[in-house]
Amino acid sequence: MSPLLSIVLPVHGVERFLPRCLDSLGLGATPLDSSAAVEIIAVDDRSPDGCGAVLDEYAALDPRLHVLHLTENQGLGGARTVGLAEASGSYVWFVDSDDWIPEATLPALLAELEREQAADTPSDVLLTDFTHVYPDGSTEPNPWRHLLRGSPLVEGCTAREHPALLQTVMAVWNKIFRREFLLGLGVSFGRGYYEDISVTYPALLAARRLRYLDRPCYNYRRGRPGAITNTASPKHADAFAQYDAIFTFLNEHTAFADEHGPDQHLRSLVFDRTVKQALTVYDTPGLVPTELRAEFFRRIADHFARHRPPGYHFPSGLRGFQYRLAARGAQRAYGELRRTGRLPRGLRRRARAVAPAVRRGVRGGARFTAYNAFRRLPLDEHLAVYAAYWHRGYGCNPAAIYEKARELAPQVRGVWVLETREQAATLPAGVPYVIVNSPAYLRAMATAKYFVNNVNFPHTMAKRPGTVHVQTQHGTPLKAMGMDLMDHPVAADGMDFDRLREAVSRWDYLVSPNPHTSEHFSRAYPGRYELLETGYPRNDRLAVATPAEVAAMRERFGLAEGQRAVLYAPTHREGQGGYVPLLDLRELAERLGPGYTLLVRTHYFDSGGPGELTTGEQAAAVLDVSGHPTVEDLYLAADVLVTDYSSMMFDYAVLDRPVVVFAPDWAEYRRVRGVYFDLMAEPPGALATDAAQLAEALLAGDPAPEARAAFRKRFCPWDDGGAAERVVRRVFPVGGPRSPLTGTAELTA
Repeated sequence: MSPLLSIVLPVHGVERFLPRCLDSLGLGATPLDSSAAVEIIAVDDRSPDGCGAVLDEYAALDPRLHVLHLTENQGLGGARTVGLAEASGSYVWFVDSDDWIPEATLPALLAELEREQAADTPSDVLLTDFTHVYPDGSTEPNPWRHLLRGSPLVEGCTAREHPALLQTVMAVWNKIFRREFLLGLGVSFGRGYYEDISVTYPALLAARRLRYLDRPCYNYRRGRPGAITNTASPKHADAFAQYDAIFTFLNEHTAFADEHGPDQHLRSLVFDRTVKQALTVYDTPGLVPTELRAEFFRRIADHFARHRPPGYHFPSGLRGFQYRLAARGAQRAYGELRRTGRLPRGLRRRARAVAPAVRRGVRGGARFTAYNAFRRLPLDEHLAVYAAYWHRGYGCNPAAIYEKARELAPQVRGVWVLETREQAATLPAGVPYVIVNSPAYLRAMATAKYFVNNVNFPHTMAKRPGTVHVQTQHGTPLKAMGMDLMDHPVAADGMDFDRLREAVSRWDYLVSPNPHTSEHFSRAYPGRYELLETGYPRNDRLAVATPAEVAAMRERFGLAEGQRAVLYAPTHREGQGGYVPLLDLRELAERLGPGYTLLVRTHYFDSGGPGELTTGEQAAAVLDVSGHPTVEDLYLAADVLVTDYSSMMFDYAVLDRPVVVFAPDWAEYRRVRGVYFDLMAEPPGALATDAAQLAEALLAGDPAPEARAAFRKRFCPWDDGGAAERVVRRVFPVGGPRSPLTGTAELTA
């Protein structure tokens, strides 16, 4: 019987990443699916490293993996073509071998494909959600998710019915194709760079039914050394051959015609997107070699001449001027516009259209032009930009500093950076915000005097003279951090240490929660910043919490009086790909009994999680609180914390409540990640390595008060409730009239 799904895996020069990819597909352990539902076709594209041997080793253990060793390098497109020819599944998925899929993804996708196969009109393409993962371990949700969620794609539609689809990523790795449909298109992957767009555009345009699965099914590695988006090469010009293939397909197929002739709207959208991509490549520093830039720009002009659809209208505003200059091949004028934000003198009479474009929105190459234009404005001495956890929302040390600054330095108005408008609903009343890459965001980033973040702001946003950057970080380190990871290659997987040094060079202040952190961060993040040994602002709330606030938090989570709440919060493990269930929650719940409630919170790096688990009447209740936005709420509600190596133990210790360390893999974690002290010798409380020991410690109530006291003395000496005030008084001008900015509306430029 033919498999339901064929996974095609081109492999070349990714030995350090390949095991993680293969493990995520269920090949490193007991197969996720013992039937013939899945086949994995790995194409060793004459890899120069040990990839071929790794593939053969895995294939010897799992018959679902078929390995093809090519005698000549075919490139990514050629390897995919070879793999597709060998595929026999009803559906085919092209996975890149330096990426990986989240835990439990494959069974979920198989269930979706079974439903598709049984439908009267099965989808030709199933699109999935995905996550960007950066070298420093930070993640970014699908930037185009807002164009897909709640759209007709959720139930199924065509590209003509939801043309906004063409604004999303055009890669193949987040699309699963019905194999017969794909083979029937008569398209092929291109040679060289951008090889997949000659397949994705035709497939999306020709599909009778497209559907979007709102589940992150793919972790896409961004920014790694060697990736084409980081590599200077003449191969970036390969994009023009892919564009030719796309428009050849459109010209030869009548499926895009209506009663008025070819669907010019879709054709114009495709053309506009290809121009945008070409100009983005040209504008991005370091991609197109200097000696080839003139030829690359000439080819953009040639692309206009060959493929511009009849009736195509240039975009309005700034982007329209850029396109007109590109169409004319006016490289020098285009460069002046990009460099100065001003049109050449001969074109300035038409510049009235630029301002409306900046007000409406800034994308692609125009984003850099607008940002540079805003940087020519004077610094706003009364503006502070705040962000936390890669723009995920309001929280952590920056939130505590923001609130204290409103009190002590009201003349400095603060604005928060958010990833999406949906996140604005989670903001407290009266907190202004901007959305990433909006005009208001670009202006704030270009003109603000103060910047406060618990991670680094994007490297594309340069530090202006006179600005003040406050780096708070987001936890006391047990594990090795920063430059110390150079000695731990697995944990540092793809980390760009040069980029890290550049980021640290922007810091003016680094907030430290305790002497231990001061010692290690000074080495891990070498720089000229001032170390603020103030304690952690986010822990002020814990230091001054009242019984009334604790009761309110317990009521919020439905915890009855007398019910003992256990917060279980495991940390992220490098190389594992997602939530790792080292603890059998049902077993623990049965051991604890009905007088307990388990609040389970997985790490924000991890996809998947325990979900809501049903337990018996004689067992503890289990609640998945991974999505709760404010971890301090959970601290206040919980009677005891169970963690392994998370920095949460240092924060929770401020409350002087029991902590149990559940560490079944300490030796492995210590080896892979590196640590700053022996947690087994200096724990914050009781230790456990299996479920029985853990239950025994929890049932004991407060099993290790002496260990907790020693831990608090070492790691919580500055947690007195005044950390935020100490930071604000050092960084901001305290006093002055209150800022006139009020309300929760999104700021506009």
